[in-house]
Amino acid sequence: MSRLIPIRFDAYESQQLADVTGHVVVLVTPDGGLDQAARSANRLTKGAIARLLDAEAFTSAKSGQVFTLAWPAGLAAEALHVLVLPKRVDQTEARKAGAELAKRAEGKALTVMAGNMNRTADLAMGIALRAYGFDVHKTSSEKSDQGNVVIAHKKPEETAADFAPLLAVAEGVHMTRDLINEPANVLSTSEFAARIEGLRDVGLEVEILEEADLEKLGMHCLLSVGQGSVSPSKVAVMQWKGGAKDAAPLALVGKGVVFDTGGISLKPAAGMEDMTMDMGGAGVVTGTMKALALRKAKANVVGLVGLVENMPSGNATRPGDVVKTMKGDTVEVINTDAEGRLVLCDVLWYAQERFKPAGIIDLATLTGAIIIGLGHENAGVFSNDDKFCDSFLKAAGSEDEGAWRMPLGKAYDDMLKSRIADMKNVGGRPAGSITAAQFLQRFIQDGMPWIHLDIAGVASVKSDTSYAPKGATGWGVMALNRLVQDRFEAE
Repeated sequence: MSRLIPIRFDAYESQQLADVTGHVVVLVTPDGGLDQAARSANRLTKGAIARLLDAEAFTSAKSGQVFTLAWPAGLAAEALHVLVLPKRVDQTEARKAGAELAKRAEGKALTVMAGNMNRTADLAMGIALRAYGFDVHKTSSEKSDQGNVVIAHKKPEETAADFAPLLAVAEGVHMTRDLINEPANVLSTSEFAARIEGLRDVGLEVEILEEADLEKLGMHCLLSVGQGSVSPSKVAVMQWKGGAKDAAPLALVGKGVVFDTGGISLKPAAGMEDMTMDMGGAGVVTGTMKALALRKAKANVVGLVGLVENMPSGNATRPGDVVKTMKGDTVEVINTDAEGRLVLCDVLWYAQERFKPAGIIDLATLTGAIIIGLGHENAGVFSNDDKFCDSFLKAAGSEDEGAWRMPLGKAYDDMLKSRIADMKNVGGRPAGSITAAQFLQRFIQDGMPWIHLDIAGVASVKSDTSYAPKGATGWGVMALNRLVQDRFEAE
């Protein structure tokens, strides 16, 4: 498991700049204004910062840009970073600046002379998010250590208090990334369930439903996906009861296909190794529940994840099979590679039947079609409730997590008609992400506010993002946490 980088807040006046080792950061404004630490660093380096400000490169400097002076004379530090920020910054500016600093530090000790910066806690959040590496399976000689971070501020106690709930969210993001990055031979359905059980330590109530339980509940759709694998199918239920005793919870439901071969409808070999991330929705739900528990959210939230492995074998579901859902509807399985919706439909129905939630959100790396439509910048958002959807989109925007609403409609629903069952599990190539959402909507009870998030394009990416190195991003934990904070804790 990754180790969250240690961040300490110290008194600004206590830092002896000349003696600080590792990497040091001072702040300047876009118009060349120097604060106390920058003036001190300029003096110690015999005018190096002043020469930087006079250079042509600085004339086009933008907020959040970093200029690095390596092995500066007059300082013990091996690098002096000059961070360009206006006197007042917003949340996104501060976090992106922190992420850039973490990237520049490359795991070395980092001291940030923040002075009176107004969004220092968010700058620390950016550092915590970006200072991540998944190297648990590398040899010891290749492991990268993360150095400590010291943030010097004129009000260190207040800044540390502001950072505490953000740190809880960062821990949830890191857990999500760890789960998504794990190979399938490590993160089996049983191992995933064990890690969820470990969250009892942070105050979550956890229950694991085994195959016999799922059979009794009638979750034959979910069970059909995993029946070709030796890994047992499971449903994990996590409850956080931080709100009023009688308040209906928000329900979060995640697709947890720990590996997806496509089943009998086998995927092409090229790129199949990426299907270790097909449990991304379950990873986001798990990380979000951890974050809510760590920051002791004043809301009731239940997280449910369906854990299966989709493998071809003599026991696997065949194309053309008909399976019955927990709701009682029958599904003709046209393509066994459209398995995520078969997992989600049963868990969605169970969540509504058992918990009578105030609203329900499901997350899944559900379709390649959403990547064709939105690329890797935005998750697809589908909803039956404008107000609920708008609340989520606002939360995602506030946390700089891309999300874009997609349509629903009867014409798309008609594409799922089956000759021999109540519905097919696919509607053909056109509008693939929409017909998948239409399938799920059939399992949403009348009057239930619902959002479906197709995160296939954002859960794991092949290049660095603003807040994460390539690989798992942890997308969704911050947005869902903000939604809970803004909509459910405020009520």
